[in-house]
Amino acid sequence: MKTLTVNLGERSYPIFVAAGLIDRAELLAEYIVGKQVCIVTNTTVAKIYLPKLKQALSDSKLEIESVVLPDGEQYKSLETLNQIFDALLQKHFSRTVTIIALGGGVVGDMAGFAAACYQRGVNFIQIPTTLLSMVDSSVGGKTGVNHPLGKNMIGAFYQPQAVLADVAALQTLPPREVSAGLAEVIKYGIICDYDFFVWLETNIDRLVAGDAEALTYCIERSCDNKARVVAQDEREGGVRAILNLGHTFGHAIETAQGYGNWLHGEAVGAGMVMALDLSWRMGLIDKSDLTRAVDLIKRANLPVAAPKDMTEAQFIELMSVDKKVQDGRLRLVLVQQLGQAFVTSEIDKSLLSQTISACR
Repeated sequence: MKTLTVNLGERSYPIFVAAGLIDRAELLAEYIVGKQVCIVTNTTVAKIYLPKLKQALSDSKLEIESVVLPDGEQYKSLETLNQIFDALLQKHFSRTVTIIALGGGVVGDMAGFAAACYQRGVNFIQIPTTLLSMVDSSVGGKTGVNHPLGKNMIGAFYQPQAVLADVAALQTLPPREVSAGLAEVIKYGIICDYDFFVWLETNIDRLVAGDAEALTYCIERSCDNKARVVAQDEREGGVRAILNLGHTFGHAIETAQGYGNWLHGEAVGAGMVMALDLSWRMGLIDKSDLTRAVDLIKRANLPVAAPKDMTEAQFIELMSVDKKVQDGRLRLVLVQQLGQAFVTSEIDKSLLSQTISACR
């Protein structure tokens, strides 16, 4: 088992990466506060892993409740969030309850937000079951829900007590979900880890094929990269914003197409291509760097073009509803070389227009 640490002072916590962690009751027990546990999952994950997790906890004399949410990005809403609060209140769960998120990024984001809000903050553990949630959304404390006008615009920074990434869960993951997770993996290589980018160029086919050894390594390396960035900037006041490479474009795609029609990772894949294209047009990277990155994204079976039916006006309007916008100025994550990204509001509008036109 590999153990990483997100260093945030008194809010520091471990990330465990190994196969079979859902069965490790003794590992979970260390991070459960009190005797009440609420497991939040969805209809797809519940069928496979909820009985296994309940069985692992069955000998610990815990009062266990589960909330099974509908599966899909379209349900990441305040209305669905209330199902968690309803269960907690109906069972008279106290502020010593531990909420366990068992599922992908949507489940983790909503369970974490519920934990941040219920009685002004309760104990919270992440057990991610998708590649995307293992390498990104379960680490760093971003929680929240979507709004029809913007993705992830309602939420809170709230760190878990621990993250248990059970690599064995990836065996049941559909190929499309694996590719979606690889978008966030590739992102780390582009923004802060060139050596990892080179490793991905050599090993991307193994990852797409579901090779357990390669996937375990890429999860460890991705989590290590994210943990180091989050430790420097927990609340995204500075360097942490580079983790959003491609996300401003990607969130616009997700919102325009309707949540769930494009997977988050698919939208990020196309969004990264747009950010790289703009970086090239601004003279920040060579055409060869652009080509290498786009080729890697394509080999991960991710989209490399935005929907043709999205207009430039749509992109600009939706991108203006973005958490990185400051004082009405659009800020984007761009790349100055493979392995190094930065955030800027110095964007040539004509070049941005060219990128939007060329990448559809």
